[in-house]
Amino acid sequence: MTFEHQGLLFRRDRWFRETVAGLLRSAGDARTVLAVSGVRVAGLLSALPEDARARVRTVDRTRLYASPGLALAALHRLASAHPDGVLVITEPPAVHGTLETREWRRWESVLCTALAPARMRLVCAHDERSLSPRDRAAALATHPVLIGADGPYPNPSYQGTAAFGARTRAPEPLPVHGAVHRLDIGPSLPRLRRELAALGEAEGMDADQVERLVTAVNELAANVLEHGAGKGGVRVWRTGDRWVCDVSDERGGPIDPLTGYRPSDGLRPRGYGLWITRQICDFLEITGGGEGSSVRLHFLDRRAEDAALDEGRHLSPW
Repeated sequence: MTFEHQGLLFRRDRWFRETVAGLLRSAGDARTVLAVSGVRVAGLLSALPEDARARVRTVDRTRLYASPGLALAALHRLASAHPDGVLVITEPPAVHGTLETREWRRWESVLCTALAPARMRLVCAHDERSLSPRDRAAALATHPVLIGADGPYPNPSYQGTAAFGARTRAPEPLPVHGAVHRLDIGPSLPRLRRELAALGEAEGMDADQVERLVTAVNELAANVLEHGAGKGGVRVWRTGDRWVCDVSDERGGPIDPLTGYRPSDGLRPRGYGLWITRQICDFLEITGGGEGSSVRLHFLDRRAEDAALDEGRHLSPW
């Protein structure tokens, strides 16, 4: 068993319950993780015998899908914790906004590459009644196998990373609320970290936000110094429900928007790499071309949800 990414598109609740119950029963002794909306859990588990229910762990899907980077890290931990194989049945939550929709689609498109060695079967359930035509097309483009009435079958519409891996030259413009703070990337990373920490505290960020901002920017700035132009800039500002930070490299740097979705991406003995940076922020955009690159970090300001987010960052592999 290697990684399998399967799509389950349904229009009738009864068919969904019967199909998922069949998947759970066929899993045998394998561990199973169920991350679907709360209203569906009881109906799914009630259809199973007691011994089968004991092998199923239910997970709040909002915890699993806290952010693209965290969701991918959680799946890696589940695979590592169950080297003999694990079945994960999820119901991806609805997302809103151009950026969020695009980045979650990119996440779906790269899973077969990012999780290739994992002994995992990931089944993503999509209620077609709530999908727009674009959402449905995206689900078809990112799942190599679909589950139908007669079981799994190859998906002729699958495109993989080609579906949403196109490079963009610059990030989309966002409204600016308040001042735009500019810092230079120079040879002294400790100085940059101190300046960022002071800026975050002065702007009223909480301690967790400040720590994540400093850690993520430090790693990206190290990449600029070691592998890029050796100089660049940092811009930090507020927009709507989030803090945004641009880290620019005047020459070189990553321009593949999918960089950081594989554990091997950018891992160096001294640093975190973009793999960890994606887990530190909520969303990460990579843009640029031959004249340089820019990495935009998004830190959502959802302090009322801090406890739930912390749990999501450390989702137990069970």
